[in-house]
Amino acid sequence: MRIDPDSPTRLLRCAQRGRCRDCGNDVEWYHRVRDRPVCLHPHELSAAEVPAEFRWHVSSGLAHPAGDGSAWCRLAHALVCPNGEVGTLLVPTLTRLRRALAVNSRRLTDAGVFTPAAPQDRSARQSEGSCRPARPVVQLLYVRYLAARPVDEIQCVAQARQRDRCTHTVLAPDGPAGVWKLVPATTAQGQLALPAEVMALYDLSSLPYTEQLRWRTQRCTWHAAAPTAADLALTDWDPFAPLIHHEYTHPRLPTHPRRPRPGGDARKAARP
Repeated sequence: MRIDPDSPTRLLRCAQRGRCRDCGNDVEWYHRVRDRPVCLHPHELSAAEVPAEFRWHVSSGLAHPAGDGSAWCRLAHALVCPNGEVGTLLVPTLTRLRRALAVNSRRLTDAGVFTPAAPQDRSARQSEGSCRPARPVVQLLYVRYLAARPVDEIQCVAQARQRDRCTHTVLAPDGPAGVWKLVPATTAQGQLALPAEVMALYDLSSLPYTEQLRWRTQRCTWHAAAPTAADLALTDWDPFAPLIHHEYTHPRLPTHPRRPRPGGDARKAARP
């Protein structure tokens, strides 16, 4: 199978199945108009039972936050996630669905299929990621993104010859790399910022445009030259928002162990 050149998405399937990392229930990932992923409930609901502001529909492989005029609609999983914020929404259908997902989440936990993440405070997360951020902030094509995994573990999303996902990383061992910098936690997208704080940023702005585009499409160097290869997963980039992603900002640059210099101990012993 090949992707049509006029397709609005590079995914081989418009709906990518997965599990919610918070509750373990099945979800479907879709691209939005601006290439941002959204997690939808895998089943359709009656549009008459869902408020108009919470309706989604899928068209040409893209998810749109509105109804399409039909009697059925889709729903964002975050609205009914058992481990999400309950809020003030009092809709009987959504309340029953949330309770059913909570029961299923408990069943998955009891069966050992799903293990909920242990709660950690912000100071513990920052101490663990001070030397190697688990979700670093990356700047490419003049936009800041929050990555889903460390820079050297970002995996290519293209389909390999064996029809499974490519196992290579986007960071090429012998290719150009970015530079870690300390920058103010601000943004140029009209969002509220935190100008009094600084954060570690993996800057790719000095790389050529084609190289930055390769990072944005999350492809290895080999699949960047193979545009006909489809994508088997969504890209891990999440547009960075200083207030929403405040817990992932790291005030120090990543540190790496220094390599011992030859004869270093002998020179220290020779000092008076």
